[in-house]
Amino acid sequence: MYEQFYGFSGRPFQLTPDPQFYFESTSHKKAMSYLGYGLSQGEGFIVITGEVGAGKSTLVAHLMERIDPAALTVAQVVTSALDGAELVHVVAQAFGLAVEGHDKAGALGAIERFLQDEARSGRRCLLIVDECQNLDLAALEELRMLSNFQLGSHPLLQSLLLGQPEFRRTVAQHPGLEQLRQRIIASHHLDALDASEVEDYVCHRLAQVGWDGQPAFEPGLIDALYAQTAGIPRRVNQVMNRLLLLGAIEERDTLGLGMLDDVIAEMAADQTRGSRGSGGDLRAAPVAATMPAARAASDSLPAAEVAALLAERDARTAELEAAISELQAAGIGQRDEGGAPLSAEEAGIAEARLAAALERIEARLEEQEQSFRHVLTMLIEWLEEDPSREAA
Repeated sequence: MYEQFYGFSGRPFQLTPDPQFYFESTSHKKAMSYLGYGLSQGEGFIVITGEVGAGKSTLVAHLMERIDPAALTVAQVVTSALDGAELVHVVAQAFGLAVEGHDKAGALGAIERFLQDEARSGRRCLLIVDECQNLDLAALEELRMLSNFQLGSHPLLQSLLLGQPEFRRTVAQHPGLEQLRQRIIASHHLDALDASEVEDYVCHRLAQVGWDGQPAFEPGLIDALYAQTAGIPRRVNQVMNRLLLLGAIEERDTLGLGMLDDVIAEMAADQTRGSRGSGGDLRAAPVAATMPAARAASDSLPAAEVAALLAERDARTAELEAAISELQAAGIGQRDEGGAPLSAEEAGIAEARLAAALERIEARLEEQEQSFRHVLTMLIEWLEEDPSREAA
């Protein structure tokens, strides 16, 4: 929705990794240098770690654009909690190999023959394994064993391992991973964006979709954005998506601090509803308290939640109508029931009642506006989650 309102050619803050929006922060530049060095060695392991949303997947997408498929065959695996045998079969499938049954030896044989054939054809092979913190020790050992495949003295497989900070600690400290550690030829931890990089990051992504300065940013907005997201790119994307959507709904040419506060409050409310009783990973600082847990994609509209919000809106409408009735009864004409003018004391009481009624009406209007805006935001985000819903 907001891309049409602001004249953008696309959505600049989508959460799906897209190399078009790759932003080379200081940390990403170092990571690319380590990747370049590691790939030039053609063997062993390259390890890249970072917080959730730090940009590991976008880094890989950028890397894939620079790789010559005629010289390097790449397989990508996103892991769940796999054991060693399961991982071997998943790797075989990632390279496009059909392995019947669940025979581990058959899968290993198919992988080795494939790697040898690629080497004889003059192509190297790279295995990219994401979410490595989910792998158990046996699966990590299988990855090390795959790195043993050789054709003569020529190594057949190199691996790029991506994971969250706990994977970095596991590799560094676990006594059972000494042999894997010895084969790591390059390693880097992706840091969050710093305060100045957040502004460059936002402007860079907007520039990719034709941003011409509209919407503008109120002074201090980017600093507040950094404070609320800790410089984690995915969090920046989440907040900016909501902020631009709110700007389009309210037809704003400038995004302000008050709007950011509204967005953060709405996202905190989403997180409270989505993680109630789940014990989500929240920091004590306000930053994490305002950030939402990732919501799984859904094929159906969250009807119960929307219905509850609409019911809440209707209840507030009824309260508003009651407040208006009270206002009408508050003595607007400043006369009693017989039509005689009110005394000074009675007029004062009527004015106080009138002021209180007006205050309640203003509060109800604000609450109803926020509720309606939240329902509308949910509906728009649901429609935009899936391209098949564009017609709706």
